[in-house]
Amino acid sequence: MGEEKDKNNAAPNSKPDNNSEKIQSLREMIYSAEKTLQGAKAMLLQLEGKKKVGRRKKMSEEEEDGKVIEGTFDGQIMIGTDGKQYPVPANYASKSKLVEGDLLKLTITADGSFIYKQIGPAERKRLIGSVNQDADGNYFITADGKPYRVLLASITYFKVDPGDEVTLVVPRDINSDWGSIENVIQKGNAAALVSEKPEEETEEKEEISKASIIDEWAPDFEELKKELNKSEE
Repeated sequence: MGEEKDKNNAAPNSKPDNNSEKIQSLREMIYSAEKTLQGAKAMLLQLEGKKKVGRRKKMSEEEEDGKVIEGTFDGQIMIGTDGKQYPVPANYASKSKLVEGDLLKLTITADGSFIYKQIGPAERKRLIGSVNQDADGNYFITADGKPYRVLLASITYFKVDPGDEVTLVVPRDINSDWGSIENVIQKGNAAALVSEKPEEETEEKEEISKASIIDEWAPDFEELKKELNKSEE
């Protein structure tokens, strides 16, 4: 009887061991099945002439094709993590509205081309300011009582003049001397006067053209009288 009790007591304890073995076996089967499935997918893509796509693959291809450097934009150039300075095209910085503190990735390709990409925009804030120009011809934007430097490419891109009112983008958490023009709010008085002149000239031209048409088509009464007299004779 004692032996039977021992057997009965041992039976329940053996079930958890069997379950754990089954669970482990199932996990191994699933892992093996997943590996087999991944291999089958890779073979299928290869046979179809396709390549895997994705962010990781794209980055690795860039690294293989050229040198990749990350850095921080300081308003004019990129300061790389290697401590070196790299020129940033002014047109790209202006159109992308880069501000100091933006994180950039530079890919230097095999042929020496520089390809920039913004990977970590800094927190921004927007200010309303006016365009000014100093004695040396340098442009700056005055906003909240502070002058901000802007790239000349930004001035030419938006075609702004001194006196124009613009929206300026600056870093929120950095006391920067640089800003980027986002939009033109209002043109200055000088621009308004220039825009008025063509309208006045247009009106004058219209009046002149109307007068010339009238003169061209107006009948000659003297000639008409002569013709009438001839017909009566």
